[in-house]
Amino acid sequence: MFKKEQALSEEEVQHIAWLARVKLSEEEKKLFTGQLNTIIGYFHIIDEVDTEGVKPTLHVLDLTNVSREDTVKASMSVEAALANAPNKEKEYFKAPKIV
Repeated sequence: MFKKEQALSEEEVQHIAWLARVKLSEEEKKLFTGQLNTIIGYFHIIDEVDTEGVKPTLHVLDLTNVSREDTVKASMSVEAALANAPNKEKEYFKAPKIV
């Protein structure tokens, strides 16, 4: 798959676990080291694929935005907005002071 010198060591896996704030047992370190090296090996296989002339994509499906058009409409009046407000003062919502 890939060269052994490119493989992650158990110390590197332990460092990654430390960065992620995950505690690993010795058995888990061995297990994850093997699994991560297998995953990295698959990336090396993917790197060998000839992608010359392949257009970059953001998504495999040709999706378009289905949002409605942005149209200007009249907004709600201040009176209507404050109609059900439990606390109001003049033209504003009144809330408790937070320090």
